[in-house]
Amino acid sequence: MVTAIVMVQAERQRIQETAEALAGVPGVREVYSVTGEWDIVVVLKLERYEDLDDVVTGHLRRVEGIARTQTMLAFRTYSEALLDQGFGVGLDEGGPFS
Repeated sequence: MVTAIVMVQAERQRIQETAEALAGVPGVREVYSVTGEWDIVVVLKLERYEDLDDVVTGHLRRVEGIARTQTMLAFRTYSEALLDQGFGVGLDEGGPFS
């Protein structure tokens, strides 16, 4: 399984429509609206590395409202339990975030 993360800058007036269109692309597992330099983050889960070209250049390029993208390939996946432990470091009951 190949995991890729695609950062998307969208046309300001089309962010929601662009995100909704991206969610319908084959191979797209998750779509997030985010803050910062990028507007949308797309998580791809693909069977084969070769599928990346089909999805990114074949499907994503056809989605209206995309101004710019940057694609990153994941080398290693960590379990959700490990990620939760890492993000929870230093937080205990009664703290400012509980």
